[in-house]
Amino acid sequence: MTEAEASESQGITGQTAPDRAATRRHSAGRDYLELTKPRIAVLVLISVAAGAYLAGQLFPDLFRWALLIHAVVGAGLVAGGASALNQVLERQTDALMPRTRNRPLPAGRLTPLAATAFGILLGLLGTLELWLFLPSPACAIAAVLTLLGYVLVYTPLKTVTDLNTIVGAAPGATPPILGYLAVTGKMDGPAWSLFLILFIWQIPHFLAIAWMYRDQYAAAGMRMLTVRDATGKSTGLQMVLYCLALLAVSLSPVLLFPPERRPGLVYIVGSMLSGLMFLAAAIRFLKSPTVPQARKALRASLLHWPLVLGFLLMDQARATPGLPPPSVHLLQEPAKAAPPEERKP
Repeated sequence: MTEAEASESQGITGQTAPDRAATRRHSAGRDYLELTKPRIAVLVLISVAAGAYLAGQLFPDLFRWALLIHAVVGAGLVAGGASALNQVLERQTDALMPRTRNRPLPAGRLTPLAATAFGILLGLLGTLELWLFLPSPACAIAAVLTLLGYVLVYTPLKTVTDLNTIVGAAPGATPPILGYLAVTGKMDGPAWSLFLILFIWQIPHFLAIAWMYRDQYAAAGMRMLTVRDATGKSTGLQMVLYCLALLAVSLSPVLLFPPERRPGLVYIVGSMLSGLMFLAAAIRFLKSPTVPQARKALRASLLHWPLVLGFLLMDQARATPGLPPPSVHLLQEPAKAAPPEERKP
């Protein structure tokens, strides 16, 4: 072997051919993982688990840790599949934005066919997980509708109308609902309360992101409010108004939870303080619509939602005798619930 052949075989990094093959396999695995948007998935899975655990606090006779685990696994797979299919549809616009052009599809590291097959496979596996291992099909049905709404409705609307943010907030608000449905199998007052809070929360959250990357969205042909808002005043005003609405809907558990389980001062005071923190960040952005202020509003939003969930769970834990630890009765069948007409209101 000549010196040139040896150099080509090892490459500029000194890797042998088997080393490069291992690196390619590792890179492919990392690229498929990137298709699932893992950083977003973490918040989704926390929301799913919180929704299931809250349902267990409200209806301890229906709760099993196995239901929570199946909900998190199934919903996580569906969410990953939705993210992958979203990137398939947006690969051309992603290539036009610096923050997304290095994703696996626009960078050419994965083919659209492979990413599509991967997304469909994750979606099917997640749906089967929810359908086969939960007592009610409600969670699986809701997961499928969420995937379809996100991929087939919200994603195409990004290049059509700036109302896409409001439309996309609907499928984005379902993660805690999926966890809740995994345990209860029904959309009742607490479920709608969770949906409303997360639905409203997403709009100022997304507006902050849209302002930070407004030039990139404009270059990619994305129809965002921030693209046609040269001064930022309209964006800032909407952020403030939605944060005010968020303060109001954060009190919805007081009205929509069962009378004997309505949240007390722990949740009311905690959620209001957290909401005021988010509102203050939005007001600062309205006064000075800059990227640094938008980033601060984004950070406030990322802190607000987990705080609201935490305060709600802490408040409910005060009145709950206690759920079984994960190691106990993990696979035991839950106690049969009384018919709806025999349950307490």
